[in-house]
Amino acid sequence: MSLLDWTILILPILAIAIVGGFTHRAMRGVAQFVSGGRMAGRYLLAVAKGEMQAGAVVFVAAWEIFAHAGFVPTWWGWITPPIYLVVGIFGFVIYRFRETRAMTLAQFFEMRYSRGFRLFSGILGFIAGILNFGIIPAVGARFMVYFLQLPPEFVVAGYNIPTYIPIMGGLISVSLGLTLAGGLITLMVTDCLEGIFSQIMYLLIIGGVFCVVGWSQMSDVLGSRPSGYSMINPFDAWKVQDFNLWYVLMGVFLGVYGTMAFQNAGAYNSAAATPHDSRMAVVLGKWREAGKVVVIALLGAAALAFLNHPDFAAESTHAKATLDAISSPQLEKQMTIPVALSHMLPAGVKGALCAILLLGIFGGDSTHLHSWGGMLAQDVILPRLKRPPSSKQHIRLLRCCIIGVAAFAFVFGSLFSQTEYIVMWWQVTTAVYVGGAGAAIIGGLYWRRGTAAGAWAAMVSGAILSGGGILVYKIWGAGVFSSLVNHALTALGMPELPPFGVNGIQISLIATLIAITLYIGVSLGTCKEPYPLEKMLHRDGANAQARLTEHAKKRWTLGRLIGFDNEYRRADKWIAGILFAWMASWFFVMLIGSAWNLIGQAGIVSWLRPWPKDVWLGFWHVTAIGLPLLITVITAVWFTWGGFRDIRRLFKNLRTAAVDDSDNGTVTK
Repeated sequence: MSLLDWTILILPILAIAIVGGFTHRAMRGVAQFVSGGRMAGRYLLAVAKGEMQAGAVVFVAAWEIFAHAGFVPTWWGWITPPIYLVVGIFGFVIYRFRETRAMTLAQFFEMRYSRGFRLFSGILGFIAGILNFGIIPAVGARFMVYFLQLPPEFVVAGYNIPTYIPIMGGLISVSLGLTLAGGLITLMVTDCLEGIFSQIMYLLIIGGVFCVVGWSQMSDVLGSRPSGYSMINPFDAWKVQDFNLWYVLMGVFLGVYGTMAFQNAGAYNSAAATPHDSRMAVVLGKWREAGKVVVIALLGAAALAFLNHPDFAAESTHAKATLDAISSPQLEKQMTIPVALSHMLPAGVKGALCAILLLGIFGGDSTHLHSWGGMLAQDVILPRLKRPPSSKQHIRLLRCCIIGVAAFAFVFGSLFSQTEYIVMWWQVTTAVYVGGAGAAIIGGLYWRRGTAAGAWAAMVSGAILSGGGILVYKIWGAGVFSSLVNHALTALGMPELPPFGVNGIQISLIATLIAITLYIGVSLGTCKEPYPLEKMLHRDGANAQARLTEHAKKRWTLGRLIGFDNEYRRADKWIAGILFAWMASWFFVMLIGSAWNLIGQAGIVSWLRPWPKDVWLGFWHVTAIGLPLLITVITAVWFTWGGFRDIRRLFKNLRTAAVDDSDNGTVTK
């Protein structure tokens, strides 16, 4: 790291610290600490919530997939955007949840089902959440160790201490300080500023990478995989395991099913000024993702070229030596691209990337701390108190729980040994809670015949199946079976047990399907009378009937099909409509390209030929680098304006808003 790199890294951190201290003054009650006073605008939400997906662990997880499968998951991933976009435009789950006026998901569970179900879901969601979060600070700290080329260990009093542990402690401490300062108000403002800075730095990084590695060199490496394992041709990659077509299909189903269920950013679900702002934030967030996508793909391709292309044989020697010295195979996979980038990037660009990922660590870790600490306080401890606390006591309880989550993450990250891909661990730990919670949420918001018994059946089954899957996955994968059971089988002359062939996302899917079946079956068997959904959604009976009548009279138009309603202004329709068309166009590119290549391979039509390697490389050069880069330039200006506008409006509203101490997440009958 040069002086320029350190300057680029330190200045934004100092600015964020100053802003974080200033926002502490704006927090005057529980609702503002937990939900930002429900005054956030759409751009503030879109940028701030997106920042938690821009930390080191997200980039490392994406680079793991890219190094394994290249652009193949991107091709099949074009199945998903139209689906997710329709979900966002319709406000699936999110809109109705905001109508309930619940502060947390578990509060909604108490309103819809029972207090006992709220308590159980709160405990289960908290356990799943901290297990899911537990590896994130450790991965971020390890990234910093290898990216900054620090020694993996140091000696204190004769003991070897892994370097990532004290760094992890320092990073968690900074995130903890931001979270404790002003709750969600501080996090939204600082994360929004971090996101604006990152969007601008993306452009610097893209230009810097092309100054070091050319697309032709990236193409030589990306196109050199053996038949069946291609990184650029999805129809020559059928032997690629884990991250293939089935992974994408399972992911899109679980993603839609689990909309808003996993509460790693739960406070943002209730922070919007209006329900419409909450769904527009989802739509706007899709535009902002382009910058991160192009940087991940470009840095991944450039790093692989740096390690494997003969033009960089001399320059990559130290990077390869560092990777060879890593004893854990899984850790070596995780750190392959970060180590290469550390030795490859020029001065200034290296500091910019480090700053982006470090700020992303603060944004992601602080949001997780706020979410899981809030869940522990709001949904586990608070409902069990005989006497409701005062506002000050309530905020003190929230802060103590957040500190407890930070301590757990530090201990867990120091002791846990990861043996699988990051995304697979996220999938299976998420399913411990989401496997059953998804059915309880969707059924509770949209189905009048859903019952508490059905919700209990779904939640318990999802937890047992996913939790059991984690244990079997870890025990079997760690070799316990091979050292014990297989030894006995061999002694008896019997064949050994096969390797555990189910990954994290497959465990999640199995648990989810069983939970859905139980929710529907048990609810139908126990429902005595339909639940009054309109009352829970605060829809007046006469107005609700008028809305239904008016809706039935409307002609079926493209806007109605997409989900536009009276709350969509002209600008909103343009933003959502263009995004829908953009996403849908890539869906059709995937369909047409798949048909072309499959028919060409089968020889059904004589003039159709599968796309050769050069065509695929040119295709990815335009679609994965060029077009996202153009969008990044536009959104850098667009979201900078929108983010600063919403921050100014937030503080203006906070100054004049009355504090309601009764708005604290409790349910009054």
